[in-house]
Amino acid sequence: MSRITLITGGQQGIGLGIATALAGAGWTVALAAERPEDDPAVTEALGALPGARYFRHDLTDIAAAPGLVERVEAALGPITTFVSNAGVPALSRGDMLEMSADSFDLVMGVNLRGGFFLAQAVARRMVDTPAPNYRAMIFVTSVSAELVSVERAEYCLSKAAASMMTRLYAARLAPEGIGVFELRPGIIRTAMTEGVAAKYDARIAEGLVPAGRWGVPADIGAAVLPLAEGAMAFSTGAVIPVDGGLSLHRL
Repeated sequence: MSRITLITGGQQGIGLGIATALAGAGWTVALAAERPEDDPAVTEALGALPGARYFRHDLTDIAAAPGLVERVEAALGPITTFVSNAGVPALSRGDMLEMSADSFDLVMGVNLRGGFFLAQAVARRMVDTPAPNYRAMIFVTSVSAELVSVERAEYCLSKAAASMMTRLYAARLAPEGIGVFELRPGIIRTAMTEGVAAKYDARIAEGLVPAGRWGVPADIGAAVLPLAEGAMAFSTGAVIPVDGGLSLHRL
């Protein structure tokens, strides 16, 4: 039976790192994002991932979630690994006392509400369609699920809630033999962090990250592989930092 993965936001950054790792290990990859099919990032990703398919989907359109699952499975077969990766940052960094409702609603709408209901649609289909292969759901959150950044409070709130979402799905799906995991990336060099690259270059040089370097998308992809393959099946619900030691408590 083919191993099919659906990855939200898989056309770039961390999502593309995950897609590359899974495709290299034999998975058939489905990428989902709200960008048009002819977007340069999409066409470049498809060119780098032989056999991958792209499905346009807006996470904030909750009613469309079951339809995305149906489209993917009609084209490729049953989803065996779901990676909830897509997310958006705050509209602008700044004093949380000045945070706008628009920024709060955008971040929570994509990072939490949209992620939850697409995961729900995937989980329902997995439960209703038993499969011989191991299946997993992997939620990419952030060290911001625990570490406080007052200049982007809405992002931290969304990731903290997504962390609880992971545990809820882990508890619900464990009896079905479906593993659920949370990955918490640290400072990863992607388009999302380009605007603060100079700041983090300096802070990493000062020792902020014990490993002494930025993370890269391939670091996240390498962490996903054993989770998707079932090597950590009895660890369902685990929270796995991928941050070079950033989240370690130090004196």
